[in-house]
Amino acid sequence: MTPYPNVSGRIFSKIGEAIGRFGMIAHDDRITVGLSGGKDSVLLLLGLSGLRKRSPVRFSLRASMVDITNGKCDTGPIEDLCGSLGIPFNRITSPVLEVIREREEKSPCSLCSKMRAGVLFTEALDNGSTTVAMGHNLDDAVETALLNLFYAGRFRSFHPRSWRSRTGLWLIRPLVFLSSSEIADEVERLDIELVPPLCPFSKDSKRERIKELVRSLEIEIPDVRSQILHALMEPNSGDIWS
Repeated sequence: MTPYPNVSGRIFSKIGEAIGRFGMIAHDDRITVGLSGGKDSVLLLLGLSGLRKRSPVRFSLRASMVDITNGKCDTGPIEDLCGSLGIPFNRITSPVLEVIREREEKSPCSLCSKMRAGVLFTEALDNGSTTVAMGHNLDDAVETALLNLFYAGRFRSFHPRSWRSRTGLWLIRPLVFLSSSEIADEVERLDIELVPPLCPFSKDSKRERIKELVRSLEIEIPDVRSQILHALMEPNSGDIWS
């Protein structure tokens, strides 16, 4: 099996910065990487695989993908990637799409996210993991903060490292310093085959409006995403991480 090229130094540095800044990985951690088959989770897997080879902190990796089509999608590209990296892979079939259709859910994105997370964390716990890693990036953190600001009246986002008391697992997000465009460019450079999006539903209209707002602000303020993240990380900014 042909090995994939290494993640670039700049990308690897930002992943390492996030891990170091928020103390994401400890000695002998057993990490389950949640894969969707898209660019974010794939780059996360490659980054953590590279870190495992270089880091003096010893930790193990395994990967799991929640197949929301209940077994109808082709996970071949992801299985090949994990095989090339020597990382155990587990596909978890779940009837998420069927449940959403049956319920005629008005907010399918929210329900799908909660269901996938529940399945993933349960599987990780059953397999002896201490930590779950997800591919949320800089754009996700910024959009979540603005969604909360405009629709809930509070300036908060998800924390790059959080404790999940129900399962007793840590959740880490090592891509939090990387923008979606940076990730897309790197995955294209690495020429990695991805799994086509599995969701047949239209995207969350509120989040799409926030994406468009940030894109419009970026014309005048090129580093607007980094500025918002900086505001979230200010020591005196209060309880802004959920």
